[in-house]
Amino acid sequence: MLFESEPTSIPTIEMEIRMKRLIPTLATLMLSAASLTTNAKITEADVLGSAAQPSTALRTIVIDNKTKWITVEHDEVVRFLSNGREFAWTFKGMSSSFDLNEIAPAGALDRALKVYVWPNARDLADKG
Repeated sequence: MLFESEPTSIPTIEMEIRMKRLIPTLATLMLSAASLTTNAKITEADVLGSAAQPSTALRTIVIDNKTKWITVEHDEVVRFLSNGREFAWTFKGMSSSFDLNEIAPAGALDRALKVYVWPNARDLADKG
């Protein structure tokens, strides 16, 4: 039931032309978005960071029986010494914390040890 105060819209040729242009554009955008999601894969490096050469590290952390956790900064390269083993890591990933066993070489750690990745000064400045 139409009330006199309700406007009625009658399709015009101009509206039809706009819709004919809009539909292919929307279809293209949807296909593009779908192809991006199928091609985008998050890697371990995206989440945790990546292995580094120990010589590039700016800091060395010695892990012993008293070590309860480890804190590092995002983008920091750290050299670890544990159980006679050495490894280095660049903390460029998205994760804010994870078990160091996920990146440590076999036998380097004898227990679970959490690493906490704090934002660096540049990360904080970007958030403004």
